[in-house]
Parts: sequence; structure tokens; C-alpha cells
Amino acid sequence: MAKTIKTSKARKKAPEKSSTERIFGPKVYSHGYTGVPNILLRAQNRLGITPTQLTIIVQLLGYYYDPLRPPFPTKRDLAKRIGITEQTIRINIKALEEAGLVTREQWKTSAGDYGPNRYHLTGLINKLKKLEPDFEEERKEREEARALTETPRARASARARKAKGDGGTE
Repeated sequence: MAKTIKTSKARKKAPEKSSTERIFGPKVYSHGYTGVPNILLRAQNRLGITPTQLTIIVQLLGYYYDPLRPPFPTKRDLAKRIGITEQTIRINIKALEEAGLVTREQWKTSAGDYGPNRYHLTGLINKLKKLEPDFEEERKEREEARALTETPRARASARARKAKGDGGTE
């Protein structure tokens, strides 16, 4: 029997890749990603958000790196990224503001000039937090329905396949 020799330097385990990196690959992932809560996507209609408004919100989230520093892209940059006019940006941000999802803050540069608006997403975040219990309830209902449809025989069969190594995907 071979003897294992431990070295004084412990090997550091490489951090596990995120699902986003595994899906898109390291090169695409290296350019960053934007966290978009699934509740936002699933509740788009309930929130009264049009596809254009959702796209604007996702773009704003792309600029939102620090909770203490709201995003402040120019309307020109948003319009260019999305492929719409600055006027369309203005109209839709105004609608998001009227819906209580976004708050615009005009700010001045240190030179006294007007800079781009800062966009506070507190209203959106608070509305998503209020919707979360509805989605948690839906999740529990789905889990209960799934448990009712599974039979003991099907579960045992699945465990046996997995134990043999041919029942799962990796």
C-alpha cells in the first residue's frame, strides 16, 4: 500500500465557477454580468412594466455596482445601448417614476454643471420585496404538487439510476 505524504503547503481549492460563467463561458463572463431578480421578470405584468421599461431597468441594473451609489448613465448612453431615442428613454423613465419604481435625482458636478441623473431604484426594490411572499407561496404549492405526483416507486427508481451513475446529468 502506498503511503501518502502530506506537504506543509496546503493546496488551495480553486473557487467553483458560477452558473453564469458555466453557461456563457469564461470569456463572456469576464466582461461582467448583471443580477436581475427572477421575481422582477416573473412580475413584470403585475408591476405594469412594458418591455421597453423592463429593458431600461435592466440597463440601469447594469450600472448599479454599489447599493450606496445609485446608477447614473446618461440618457444618450441608455438610448444607444437599447437602440431607441433619448425621447423614448425620457418618456419611459417618467412612467417608471410615476409608477413609483424609479426616482430621478438631478445632480451637479463639482464645477457646477448639471450631470446625468442619478436613478434610485428603491421603489422597485421595495415592491419586489413586497411581492416575494406571493412567489414563496407559489414555490411551496409547486413543491407540494410535485411531491403528490411522485410515487415511492418512481423515487426509488430514480435513486437507483443515480447510484449506478446513469441517471443524472452533469
